[in-house]
Amino acid sequence: MKEAQPDFSRLRERLDLRHSLIGLFDAPDPNPFGPLVTPGPGECVFAFFQDWLNGKTLHLTQDRFGCGGCGRWMFDVMTRKREDFISFLVDSEGLKASRELMEEWIDASQPYQRQHPHILIGPLEENQWEHCRTVTFFIDADQLSALVYGAHYHSAPDDPPPLIAPFGSGCMELAPFRDLSLPQAAIGATDIAMRQHLPPEILAVTVTRSMFQRLCSLDEHSFLYKPFLKKLKSSRRKRPE
Repeated sequence: MKEAQPDFSRLRERLDLRHSLIGLFDAPDPNPFGPLVTPGPGECVFAFFQDWLNGKTLHLTQDRFGCGGCGRWMFDVMTRKREDFISFLVDSEGLKASRELMEEWIDASQPYQRQHPHILIGPLEENQWEHCRTVTFFIDADQLSALVYGAHYHSAPDDPPPLIAPFGSGCMELAPFRDLSLPQAAIGATDIAMRQHLPPEILAVTVTRSMFQRLCSLDEHSFLYKPFLKKLKSSRRKRPE
């Protein structure tokens, strides 16, 4: 029996989530995810943010992945020589203090390990939950605060970190977890290069399937129904326009 997609209606209502939840799917067949859009050469995954909100799904393959960063992270395709890649990241963009540090980071990072030929990024498809690898919330700062609470809600001190904020490209932040079986969340949309495609007030939190289940299980005993969140929401309603 297939595992059912968790019901996130309560979470959406209590946090006033305005944007669609976006899944990263690793699937054998793209057809159930239509309507589909595909990237042009060098095009950023997040250039399709508005398409996602309009119900469309971005279809990526080893032959059509958009920018080189996505090619490396999702498909293990290198579009630049290693030295050119390091020069671009360090000398041109200044993303690490030294070339040595950048080399160490590249060697230590573990690209996403695909199971199928097709990567699809778009609105959650309930009947495709078995192929969903991560779920991303596009949120404001208040909603980020609530999801930080949610990520820590079931976590014990000796558990793996329930929340991380990794360094990397925007597409890396859609699947930044070393072990997708763990209940973990990651703060994302922090890549300066991709933020031009998002409204300035929007950040992201990406979660594994098990963390999504935890978040969806939050009930009336949790902070979702308690005074801290109620006061925060009330204060926003009272703020003058």
